[in-house]
Amino acid sequence: MNKIKPDLSFWKLWNLSFGFFGVQIAYALQSANISRIFATLGADPHTLSYFWILPPLMGIIVQPIVGVFSDKTWCRFGRRIPYLFVGAAMAVIVMCLLPNAGSLGLTVGMAMNFGLISLMFLDTSINMAMQPFKMLVGDMVNEKQKALAYSIQSFLCNAGSVVGFVFPFFFTFLGISNVAPKGVVPDSVIWSFYIGAAILILCVVYTTLKVKEWDPKTYAEYNGTVKTEGDNTKEAKANVITLLRKAPKAFWQVGLVQFFCWAAFLYMWTYTPGTIAQSVWHTTDTASKAYQEAGNWVGILFAVQAVGSVVWAMVLPRFKSRKMAYGLSLLMGAVGFALTPYIGDKYLQFVPFVLIGCAWAAMLAMPFAIVTNALQGHGHMGSYLGLFNGTICIPQIVASASGGLMLSLLGNNQGNMMVMAGVFLVIGCAAVAMLIKTER
Repeated sequence: MNKIKPDLSFWKLWNLSFGFFGVQIAYALQSANISRIFATLGADPHTLSYFWILPPLMGIIVQPIVGVFSDKTWCRFGRRIPYLFVGAAMAVIVMCLLPNAGSLGLTVGMAMNFGLISLMFLDTSINMAMQPFKMLVGDMVNEKQKALAYSIQSFLCNAGSVVGFVFPFFFTFLGISNVAPKGVVPDSVIWSFYIGAAILILCVVYTTLKVKEWDPKTYAEYNGTVKTEGDNTKEAKANVITLLRKAPKAFWQVGLVQFFCWAAFLYMWTYTPGTIAQSVWHTTDTASKAYQEAGNWVGILFAVQAVGSVVWAMVLPRFKSRKMAYGLSLLMGAVGFALTPYIGDKYLQFVPFVLIGCAWAAMLAMPFAIVTNALQGHGHMGSYLGLFNGTICIPQIVASASGGLMLSLLGNNQGNMMVMAGVFLVIGCAAVAMLIKTER
């Protein structure tokens, strides 16, 4: 029998996840500014979605690899922390390179290729740095404290997101230039990435200095290692095909909902800058001052979405029906997406993005709750959750690959892509109502 993991103080739990704050700043800067950066470099709106294939693709490749290799890593610096530190260090370097793609005297094509390669490495490094934080909690925190540990991680995640989203607006307010020659990214964005990189490495260094992972012997005492043949709790080996064939119905039902939800949010990340520039600032000129002001405001709107998500996450447990909470949240998000292209006041845009935040909160909470409940007694919980991660990555890849065609079919208007995102959430809501049979 394994020893019971000791209770950790609040600050030890905080230290386990503190580096996540810096990682999330980097992720938020990427989410809010990638379309802006590539549009500024000269990318056509029809090709913008293609750049968004990389984040989910890197996630579906890198996260399982980090999990497998870190399981087998034991060194003086720990088990997960080496991957965390290497990923963060790589992210810092790339964050200093990516926004300068248009400042190196390259042709438009070469600048976008440079940006694309930098984005690939940034996605790889962020995923490499992000995954160990989740594993550290699993390794070192007992069941009683896991809810608190993940709550701390969620708080740091949202706080980092808000900081990263508002950086360009904040630095413009301080007087850093928010305009630049055609094809060059403004200094407000460049300095946002610089400062974000500095905070990232400081946060990760803090975590590496404050957290001491257990040695193999201690880890085995608390977590166990290998089950014996006589242990009736041993899980039978199963390949991916077998696991998918035996997956509970809820796995596939929620996976269908996930497909439409994550495709919708991929469109949001891709087309919000162009939509806000056109509907509020009345411009499509990516070299104009107005377009860059719109880009700053997109960060503010994403921050509003994050705050709305935090508030709505506290409301969701009050619903007696999880199914009702899930479906209603997606419907609210659909309304938010549909309103975005038709609101010409930048402050009134807060309303749709609060609604979108409600959908985001449900997307983060409900699917895993429903699926883990359905998986009780099936075994292979870790493997199933790893496979379920595909319901997040695959729809983003599909939406990215088809975004240019969809934009052409919708009249080459980026605002219409936001409306289509709303349609996707309505379909997701309908799938919740018709398919998911749970009131737990």
